[in-house]
Formats: sequence, C-alpha cells, structure tokens
Amino acid sequence: MLMHIVLFKLKDRNPEGVAKARNKIMELAGRVPQVRSLEVGADMVHAERSFDLALVSTFDSLADLQAYQAHPKHVEVGGFMRPLCDSIVSVDYEK
Repeated sequence: MLMHIVLFKLKDRNPEGVAKARNKIMELAGRVPQVRSLEVGADMVHAERSFDLALVSTFDSLADLQAYQAHPKHVEVGGFMRPLCDSIVSVDYEK
C-alpha cells in the first residue's frame, strides 16, 4: 500500500478560505477509481509552522498513484489549489 500525504499552506488562512479549499479537495473522493481512501483535515493549532490542510490518501501501487495524478479531476483540483497556496509539500511512502 502506498501513502500519499500532501500539506497545503494557504494564502487566505481565514476559516472561509480554508473551508473552500477543503471542499474542493474533497471533490476527489469517489471520483478517481485508483484511490483506496482519502481524508482531508484542517489544522487546529494554527502555529506559524503549521500547514492549513492535509490530504492523506492511499493507493495499491505507485502505478495507481501515477494514474491518479494524471486523472482529469486531480488535474482540475490541482489547478484550483495552486494559486490559493503559498506552499504545497508532499511525501509518498510504502506502508
């Protein structure tokens, strides 16, 4: 199983901006067949080093992750998110 974790630091960190971004990312749920699980959580601590949103998803293989990344819905959500963010980081590892 492959874990895919993405952290988003938003330009607009107010609750409405965070909710808007979270809702957009949640549009991925159930739309890409290779995704085994998907969670999106908003930060509760709000420290200077905190990121605002975390996406945690799982895939059966690296090939499934690559198919997800090329999927039109992922491309759409990524295009929406990039201008909203100061920083986006990710890590992918085998569990």
